[in-house]
Amino acid sequence: MKKIVLLLAVAFGMIALSTQSSNAQAARKLSKPASEWKKILTPDQYEIMVESGTEPPYKNAYWNNHEKGVYVSAATGEVLFSSDDKYDSHTGWPSFVKSVDPSKIKIVTDNSLGMTRDEVIEKSTGLHLGHVFDDGPADRGGKRYCMNSGALKFIKK
Repeated sequence: MKKIVLLLAVAFGMIALSTQSSNAQAARKLSKPASEWKKILTPDQYEIMVESGTEPPYKNAYWNNHEKGVYVSAATGEVLFSSDDKYDSHTGWPSFVKSVDPSKIKIVTDNSLGMTRDEVIEKSTGLHLGHVFDDGPADRGGKRYCMNSGALKFIKK
């Protein structure tokens, strides 16, 4: 019963949930110890990027941002996504059809929450950014990079 209540609370955006699994944790080695990231990142960024958490849909900074610019890693400032590749996926999180430079990210398997998903991590740090799915716009490659706003910072053009 507790699991059902927790999943419903997450689904309705009432709380954030850590989605870290042992498989994902093993696949993504952090470039610094978690204790160092705790000093660098805000508590929300740490929950998302180090502990593989997720923020509530429609209650995050960039899901509805339509300004031109780039989205950089909240941890390193590396340019990861462009507003030119952003679209409204109707999920409540910022979604992109591709990354600016595929060599800056890495896809690892995430088996948390009783399902298998493709987790997107920042390659240089091992930090969690979000997940990628195959339900994006077909005419733009078919991918949906569903990112956490808390893992990103927006730099206006």
